[in-house]
Amino acid sequence: MPQQMTGPAGRAPWLPIVFVLAAAGCAAALGWTYWAFVRTTRGQFADESALRQAALLAPETKGAFLSFLDTLPTISLILTAAAILLVAVLRRRYPAAIVATGVIAASNLTTQLLKNVVLDRPDRGVETLSFNSLPSGHTTLAASTAAAVLLIVAPRWRPFAAAMGGAYSVLAGAATYVNLWHRPADVVAALLVVGGWTLLAGPVILRTDGQGSTRRAAGAGWGSSRRWLVLCWTLGVGGLVLSALVYLTVRADLPFPAPDAGRPLFFWWGLLWITGVGFVLAAATGSLLAAARLTGRALA
Repeated sequence: MPQQMTGPAGRAPWLPIVFVLAAAGCAAALGWTYWAFVRTTRGQFADESALRQAALLAPETKGAFLSFLDTLPTISLILTAAAILLVAVLRRRYPAAIVATGVIAASNLTTQLLKNVVLDRPDRGVETLSFNSLPSGHTTLAASTAAAVLLIVAPRWRPFAAAMGGAYSVLAGAATYVNLWHRPADVVAALLVVGGWTLLAGPVILRTDGQGSTRRAAGAGWGSSRRWLVLCWTLGVGGLVLSALVYLTVRADLPFPAPDAGRPLFFWWGLLWITGVGFVLAAATGSLLAAARLTGRALA
């Protein structure tokens, strides 16, 4: 009887390439987002129109979102530090803890360098802030801590962690948008920064799962249900499709003044865009990590 192969060697050799290609896709999408919504007049106007409509739409909700934003850094760091400490000390998965911490550090450093050093915001005649705010620092912090938890949890919990991490990242990004801290493109760029680093860390984290982890993950459990990933794909792809349809609807209005809150299509375009990108990234990362587990069993 052939010996069961459950470690990294038992997984398909093409999987790390897919991780890297997906990370490259995030980098390309980040570049396109910056060019389309910061470097062009039409993009700047759409992004700024979404922010102005957010200011007019449901202003009474901003108090709750502001409270959430004020506590976001503390919540994110405490929860992630506890999770990393649990993995490092109790489970003795020190390499996984190091990789997860590295993703947080690399994502936030990349965001600060892009926003404050590399990228600028040219004057295209749109009445807006003159300094560059892309990517969003708050969104990067929230999304990177959620990604760290996804990477360090046991393989059988990763579908659930992907769904919860995607929801947390989208909620944090939506909060910065609704509370007028950032435009939609700033939030999307931050999600793409984190997504790229998380995908690059994927092949490394799989090697830290250890011998036998795939076998332990094979048991049934609600946390390992593929329905969590199906939910992420549904919300993500659905959000992107709807955001594209809404944008095409309002695109004809540009570059005329944005409509008021009675027709807040720019606002909903931005919110759907953030939701779509956040959940697609969660679904893609979770699916690739789950594919490694399933491939390890298939090659046994």
